[in-house]
Amino acid sequence: MGCSNPSDFRPQPLLVVISGPSGVGKDSLVTALLGQDPALHRVVTATDRPRRPNERDGLDYHFFSTADFERLIAQGELVEWAIVYGQYKGIPKCELERALEGGQDVVVRVDVQGAAAIRSFMPQAILIFVAARSEAEMIRRLRERGGDTEEQVENRIAAAREEMSHLEEFDYLVINHQGRLDEAVEQTQAILIAEHCRIRR
Repeated sequence: MGCSNPSDFRPQPLLVVISGPSGVGKDSLVTALLGQDPALHRVVTATDRPRRPNERDGLDYHFFSTADFERLIAQGELVEWAIVYGQYKGIPKCELERALEGGQDVVVRVDVQGAAAIRSFMPQAILIFVAARSEAEMIRRLRERGGDTEEQVENRIAAAREEMSHLEEFDYLVINHQGRLDEAVEQTQAILIAEHCRIRR
């Protein structure tokens, strides 16, 4: 039966996926969002890499042995996973389901392939693509990061261009201008407000 009384309307918790190419400030955006909305739940990623001395299991990452991580894959316990620089990384299904069932909005930061995997598992996910103002600015940011060889930089640029080709698979585009993170945060918060007002998704 439909909801005819507006006071009876209860918005569903949101699963917000932040993605986009390297160097556009996705991590900074997520950190700022979490800082302004403590009720927003950040998904903790699983990995098989060794825990560093300053890291806490269950807070920074869920740390698993390689054998246990591969068991999670085999049992379908991960929404998405990938091998990144020779190490497994993935998102446990229970991590998403527990927060959403508890009525919390959830934010996940993944690559473009991970966003597609989450959308196939949870079609109601809100996919937000974060980008630089232009390809030239994106390339400049990648070059200014430092610590990479020219070959590594060129590989990152090629990967970023490939990720940009998936833009139309997303629901929203947020441009993160250099030095104007607050604007990107405000746009993302506006998206969340609008989605909470949506009658059906």
